Amino acid sequence: MGIIVNLDVMMAKRKKSLTDLANEVDITLANLSILKNNKAKAVRFSTLEAICKALDCQPGDILQYEEEEE
Repeated sequence: MGIIVNLDVMMAKRKKSLTDLANEVDITLANLSILKNNKAKAVRFSTLEAICKALDCQPGDILQYEEEEE
């Protein structure tokens, strides 16, 4: 699995929609959706910082590491 993005969980906890978060973070809805659906290959620290600020959380609340099965 590798890195898992739990953005949808934090958004639900904070009652923020994808559109609201995209506007706050100044990221396109499409790119935020890719990140939320665990399809992103990378995320900029500046984007991660803006998401954490908007959701009042830590990076570890959004990102999780799971060891890949062989």
